[in-house]
Amino acid sequence: MEAIQPIIQNAGSMIVGAGLQIISAIILWIVGKKLIKFAMGLIVGNLKRTSFDATLLVYVKSTVSVLLNIILVVAILGFFGIETTSFAALLAAAGIAIGAAWSGLLAHFAAGVFLVLFRPFSVGDFVTAGGVTGTVEEIGLFVTKINTLDNVHTIIANNTIFSDTIQNFSTNPYRRVDLVAQLNHGVEPQDAIARLRESLAQIPNVMSEPAPDVEILEFNLAGPVLAVRPYCNNDHYWQVYFDTNRIIRETFGAANYAVPSEHFTLHQSVN
Repeated sequence: MEAIQPIIQNAGSMIVGAGLQIISAIILWIVGKKLIKFAMGLIVGNLKRTSFDATLLVYVKSTVSVLLNIILVVAILGFFGIETTSFAALLAAAGIAIGAAWSGLLAHFAAGVFLVLFRPFSVGDFVTAGGVTGTVEEIGLFVTKINTLDNVHTIIANNTIFSDTIQNFSTNPYRRVDLVAQLNHGVEPQDAIARLRESLAQIPNVMSEPAPDVEILEFNLAGPVLAVRPYCNNDHYWQVYFDTNRIIRETFGAANYAVPSEHFTLHQSVN
């Protein structure tokens, strides 16, 4: 019994020591996370005050946050007495293994870097990227977030975007609205064109230079088809789009144009 007593005392001391270390590690983790949050707030706040680019801001924020969390984990392991240099080598080896297994993630990361460097679009731009149309909310390390026209938050892998065609509707100062107007065979096209040009000039936010295009586009069984193409700033696109459709209907109604209808000629063969 006397021989067992020292063993029990040593075991108790080890358990108490391990418990204190675990509690200390938890406290370090909580304090470290709060310090990281505080540091990130300072960094982001200072960058915003210097009018730092919003696209780069999100990217820098994500990168610095990941690095600080890795440093925190290494520091806690060092507190437990684990050799951090060995851990760093192990982490590097694990990174190589993970990179080989998940090469797709590295491709998305590299694509994110290129998106930031080459700047085909920025946060706040209205784009079509990776087959998705909407406003860019964030360009992250691996993915880009876009809010679509129907207000759906969509996340797209960066490599999907970078390897596909990108359309940026916010780059040019204006864009064209493409609509068509069907005429009846009995309507004089030039009369309809003159009326539409006059009406389009009354629509708010339609640009006078370049002037709206109204021309004969094609002919079908119902009659001539007019191309109706006003120009406007990207911010007013949908307002001009819907107003133009309304103006086409009101203009043709006021002119008492006949409703377009398809015409067929039937020939009977008598044997």
